[in-house]
Order: sequence, then structure tokens, then C-alpha cells
Amino acid sequence: MRLIIVALCCVLATTWAKSTYTNKYDNINVDEILESDRLLKGYIDCLMDRSRCPPDAKTLKETLPDALENECKKCTEKQKTNADKVVKYLVNKRPNLWKELATKYDPNNLYQERYKDKIDAVKN
Repeated sequence: MRLIIVALCCVLATTWAKSTYTNKYDNINVDEILESDRLLKGYIDCLMDRSRCPPDAKTLKETLPDALENECKKCTEKQKTNADKVVKYLVNKRPNLWKELATKYDPNNLYQERYKDKIDAVKN
């Protein structure tokens, strides 16, 4: 009986762990990145395969396609808040970068159509 309980706990723990993306980088200062041309360029270059990725950007790059496809269902609340902040910033202040990322991660405009209301809501 103990073995069954231990096995069940392991299965539940594994299932729960996979239900959200890692929160390891949730406390990164997104405002600092957005306000720094150098830092923002590093993230964009990583996402666009133009440079090596720091660990947090690599994690973002790996999870971004799944997050787009599944409406950020595995995102923590902090990740959702930060994603909204980044989208708002890029759409309003750096539309060239927004378009560049959209060309790579949404070449058929599937996600921009799906999230059209949300994107329109962040525009000035």
C-alpha cells in the first residue's frame, strides 16, 4: 500500500510540475530590459537566432511557441503579466521589433488573429 501511495504522489508531482512553465525567472525585471536598448537587443537577437541566448532568454525561446499555441495556459500569473507588458511595449513603442518577431513566430498570422482583441486593446 505504501508503494502505491508513493507512486501516486510521484505521478501527481510530475503532472503538477508540467502544468506550468518554470517560475525560475519570474522575478526578472522586465521594465529594465524594455528600457535598455542593449538588453532588449540581446533578447530579440536570441529569439531571432542571431546570437547565443542567456539562460532566461533560452527558456523563453523554448516555451514561446507552446505559450502562443496554448494561450499561455502553462504560464504563471507573473509570466502572463510580464507577457502583457512586453506586448504592450513592443506594439506601441517598438512596432518594428513586434513585426520582426511576428514574422518568425506567427508567419501565418494565426496568433495575431486569435489575440487581435488583446493586441488592439494595448494600442494607444
